[in-house]
Amino acid sequence: MMAEASDTLKNLSHSSSKEGEPSVEAQFVEESAGATSREHESRQSYLKGFRLSLCLFLTNIEIPIVTTALVSITNDLGAFDRASWVISAYLLGYVSVLIIFSKLSDVFGRKLTLLAVVLIFAIFSGACGASQTIEQLIVFRAFQGVGGAGTNSLATVILIELVPSEKYAKYTSAVSLVYSLSLLLGPILGGAISQYATWRWIFLINVPSAVAAAVVLFLTIPNGFPYHGVPRHERPNGGHTLSRASLRRIDYIGTTLLLLSTLSIVAALEEAGLRFPWKSAYVITLLIIAGVGWTVFLLWERRVTLHAKVQEPVFPWRFVQSRVWVGMLLTVFFLGAPFFATNFQLPQRLQIVNGLSPTDAGVRVIPFTLAAPLGSVLAPIVCKVGKVPPIYLVIFAAVVQVIGFSLISTLPYSKTPIAAQYGYEIIAGFGCGINITLLILMTPFSVQARDKGAITQFRVMGGAIGLAIVTAVFNSLVRGQLGGQLSSAELNALLTSPATITTFPPDVQETIRVKFADGYALQAKVLAGLAAGQIPASLLMWQGKQIMV
Repeated sequence: MMAEASDTLKNLSHSSSKEGEPSVEAQFVEESAGATSREHESRQSYLKGFRLSLCLFLTNIEIPIVTTALVSITNDLGAFDRASWVISAYLLGYVSVLIIFSKLSDVFGRKLTLLAVVLIFAIFSGACGASQTIEQLIVFRAFQGVGGAGTNSLATVILIELVPSEKYAKYTSAVSLVYSLSLLLGPILGGAISQYATWRWIFLINVPSAVAAAVVLFLTIPNGFPYHGVPRHERPNGGHTLSRASLRRIDYIGTTLLLLSTLSIVAALEEAGLRFPWKSAYVITLLIIAGVGWTVFLLWERRVTLHAKVQEPVFPWRFVQSRVWVGMLLTVFFLGAPFFATNFQLPQRLQIVNGLSPTDAGVRVIPFTLAAPLGSVLAPIVCKVGKVPPIYLVIFAAVVQVIGFSLISTLPYSKTPIAAQYGYEIIAGFGCGINITLLILMTPFSVQARDKGAITQFRVMGGAIGLAIVTAVFNSLVRGQLGGQLSSAELNALLTSPATITTFPPDVQETIRVKFADGYALQAKVLAGLAAGQIPASLLMWQGKQIMV
C-alpha cells in the first residue's frame, strides 16, 4: 500500500506538471532547500550579531562601571575635583571619531578596521589601569574612548548590514538588551571591584575580554564583508579598498573643528568656578574659541556639502535643510545630557551625601539603570505591535523625563536615601530609555544610510556638554556656600578628596553633606531643563504622515 501510494503521488506530480516546468516533487525539494538555506543564513546572522553584541557590551559598560568607582578612583589619585573629566575624556574621544571610523571602514574594510579599534580599546584600557596620576588617566581615557567609539560605530554598522530594514525593530530590541545588561551590571561591578579589590581592575579586565573578542571576530567575519559574496571585479574600487580617492572622502578639517569646538566648551565649563573664575581669561578665551569654532565648522560643512565632489562632510548640510532631521538631532542632543550626567551624579550623591559604600551605591542606582533599558526594550514593541507612531512616544518620554528629574531635584538631605528616590529614578530612567531606542529606530527611515551614525554622535556630544554644564553648576554652588565656612586649604582638600569629610567635626560634616546635597539637587534641576528641551525639538519631527516602524 505504501509503495502504491508513493507511485500514485509520483504519477500525480508528473501529470500535473507542464512540459518544461519542475514537478511538484521537484518544487518541494527546491523550496525545502531554500528554506534550509534561509534558516542557516538566519542562524549565521544571529551568531554574528551575538559576537558583535559582545563588543557593544564592552564599550557600553565603560560609562556605568566607571561612574560608581569615580569616588574611589579620585580619592586614590587625589583629584575628585576633576572626576568629571574621567567621563568627559571618554565621551570626547567618542565624539571625535564616531563618524570617521565608519568612513575609514569603507576604505580599509569593515573587518580590519573593527579589529584595529577593538585592539586600541584593549591597549588603552590597560594604560588606564596602570595610570599613576589623574592627568595620565584622563589622556588614556580619551584614547580608550576612541577605541570604544570605533567599536560601537562599526559593530552597529555591521549589525545593520546583516539584516533587512523590516527586521530593524527586532534587532534594535536585541541590541537594547545588551545595552540593558551593561547599564544594569556596570554600577554593581564598578562598586564591587573598587570596594573589594582595586579600581584598576575596572580597566584591566577589558584587556583579555577585548583580545578574546578580537580573535573571535577575526575568525568569524568574512574577508571583504559586506561584499564577500560579490565578485571582486564588481566590488567598489574593483575590490581594492585602499585608494587615494577613498582617503580623500574623509573630512579631516571638519572632524578637527568639531573636536576643537566641543573640547573648548567642555574645558571652559569643567574648569569655570573651580580652578578659574568665570570672568578669567582662560574661561572667556575657551568660550570664544568654541563659538568661533562652531561657526567655522558649520560654514566649512556647508562648503564641503555643496562643492566637494569626493569628500563626505561630517555634518552634511542636508541635515540643516531637513526640519525632521534637525528635530531628531536636537532631541537626541538634549537626551544625552540627562542620561549621561545622571549615571555620573547619582552614585556620587549616594556615596558622598549618604555615606554609602561603592557597592551599596551601585545597587541603589539599579532603579535608574534598569528602568532605562526596560523603556528601550518596550518602546519598539509598543510601536510595532500597537502600530503607534514613534513620535508620540518620543514626546511622551520627554515629558516623563522632566517629571522624573524635577522630582529628583526635590530630594531632601538625609543620612539614608529615602524610599521615594528609587521611584523618581525609575521615572527618569524609563523616559530616557524610551528615547534612546526610538531615535535610533527612526533613523533608517529618516536619513541616508551613510548618516546613521550622527544620532549616536550627537547623543554623546550632548552628554559631554551636559556633564560639563552640571559640573560647573555644582562646583560654583558648593565652593560659594562652603567658601565662608572652611579655609581655602580645607576646601581644596575636600574637593580633591571627599574622604577627608570624616576628618571634620560632626557638625561640620553635617553642613558639608547638606551643601553637597544642595549641589546635586541643583544639578537635577538643570537636567530637568535640558530634558524639557526635547519637547520643542521633537515637535520639529512632526509630519503629515508620521514615521512607522
